[in-house]
Amino acid sequence: MNSTRRITSTAAIAATVLLAGGLAGCSGGDDAGEGGGDGGGLEDSYTVATDTSFVPFEFQEEEGGDYVGFDIDIINEIADRVGFEIELETTNFDGIIPGMQTGTFDIAIAGMTITEERRAAVDFTSPYYKSGLRIGVPADDDTITSIDDLEGKTIATRLGSTSANYIEENIEGATPNTYEQLDQAYLAVEGDGADAVLYDAPNVEYYILTAGEGKLKTVGELIEAQDYGIAVGKGNEELVTAMNESLAEMIDDGTYTEIFKEWFGEEPEWLDDLAASQD
Repeated sequence: MNSTRRITSTAAIAATVLLAGGLAGCSGGDDAGEGGGDGGGLEDSYTVATDTSFVPFEFQEEEGGDYVGFDIDIINEIADRVGFEIELETTNFDGIIPGMQTGTFDIAIAGMTITEERRAAVDFTSPYYKSGLRIGVPADDDTITSIDDLEGKTIATRLGSTSANYIEENIEGATPNTYEQLDQAYLAVEGDGADAVLYDAPNVEYYILTAGEGKLKTVGELIEAQDYGIAVGKGNEELVTAMNESLAEMIDDGTYTEIFKEWFGEEPEWLDDLAASQD
């Protein structure tokens, strides 16, 4: 898939700038009702926020290069089908929702788990990926084999993530070490700065197969089933509906599976459940 065919610009946004903004409602462009989509009230283009290092969902192939990944291909395909252009902007994960609340971003796709807390700030499409949390530990560590063994440990994860909340609420005596960049969490474990990493399963597994090969390993069972959704500014029901329809079509006609296999090497085992979860 051509990961950049619909992107018209790329910019780096500092999370600190986003967090400084007020909580104004999310707004679109100036051409409401004149967009190229089939919905009539859709815009010609939308600003789409994504993360900077959630491999293989979104990442930069090389310094100064384009952003690619599973999420990038998914949002490009949806944009093609609905009929809008993308202005892609990148930020740290914890800056995405504040940026949407200030109107800086219209849409966000960044492996974002759908939660009730986040629903209070943004709207979500139907799920586009089913995930959970996975534990990673040093390859030579035999003392941690399950979630129970993380009690009282220092656990690396990402700032603003559901895994950070999970550590605080469910693992007794554990200390969450949170990082803006995900690679910092993995390096903390490799450098003895943390006992384990807890984060979204596909990213932990991908890292261990690539940069972390021979350094880290996964242990224990998948924790907490999660659904990823595409975030949309509050109140834009027409855009959510149009994106949901396109996503359902992609799943039905095999395009979703084609994109998935490109990035994960196999068909999703939960495809039927994903199809059933579409609105």
